[in-house]
Amino acid sequence: MVARPPAEVFERLRLMLGGGGHPMRMEVDRERGCVAVQGGWWYRGEYRVTADPAGARVEHRVVNAASWGRWGVPLANRFFFGFRKEVTRGFGRLLAELSTPE
Repeated sequence: MVARPPAEVFERLRLMLGGGGHPMRMEVDRERGCVAVQGGWWYRGEYRVTADPAGARVEHRVVNAASWGRWGVPLANRFFFGFRKEVTRGFGRLLAELSTPE
């Protein structure tokens, strides 16, 4: 939850996701409040910003977008100890940053 207007949170999120140092493809659907970034072999991160009485609700989903070797993604991720924990921590940092005034 981010205690800021949803439109502001969406725009800041879009700018933050587009400013990384990795080659990523970005899809933006302002009408639905969705931003997706995809890069590498399998990774796709989908974010959705919706209105909430407290401000803006931000959801994040990691999707296996591999077009080949999909079966290998869960297996490979088992070797990345702490992957889920790091994604959770990173999302918490993102929410904290979105919560601060510009």
